[in-house]
Amino acid sequence: MPSINQFIIVFTLLFIGPVGFLNKDVEPIKNTFYFDIIHKDNVIGSLKASKTIKESKVHYQSVTTINTRVIKEIDVNYSYNVTYENNKLKRANVLIDVNDKPYADILTNWEIDYYQVSKNDKNELVVEEDIKYATILLYFDEPINIKRCYSEQDGSFNTIIPLGNHSYKKINAKNNENIYHYKNGFLEKAEINGGVIKFDIVAQK
Repeated sequence: MPSINQFIIVFTLLFIGPVGFLNKDVEPIKNTFYFDIIHKDNVIGSLKASKTIKESKVHYQSVTTINTRVIKEIDVNYSYNVTYENNKLKRANVLIDVNDKPYADILTNWEIDYYQVSKNDKNELVVEEDIKYATILLYFDEPINIKRCYSEQDGSFNTIIPLGNHSYKKINAKNNENIYHYKNGFLEKAEINGGVIKFDIVAQK
């Protein structure tokens, strides 16, 4: 008759896995959202945002493509890659291409006790406070009780003002205002002031 210890070992191998392999076998959790970018009732682009959770790390990614005409034809691509660990920003990289040519490469990287922000491999500024909420989170988490967020694109902090009825105003460093609307905790629509062009981001049904 097998001993109690043997039974425990078999149970562990069957339902839990060998000791030392528990963390490696954990499957990441991934959520992906799709949005249309609309200007004057025309779809001019798309946005795909994903959130992947594995243990204490959360990886956010968004890819935005816009093709429109402002005086002349313009094709803009934004790529965000943002990593959080234990609810704190560790690294954020924003790549911007215009008409298939590199335009900007902005990196925010946590060093020992501060963030180094660089643009096109040149150090621009230092951020000394912890960053808990960056702008990419607006695609995934309604900013309840959040008063400001960090812009991965320019290394500044934006102000967030609640408007009621699950809507929020975000004011960036250039005083441009974006409005975000949420339903059941998810982003439903955003009204974006891009300076040169204004457009809406609308969640696909």
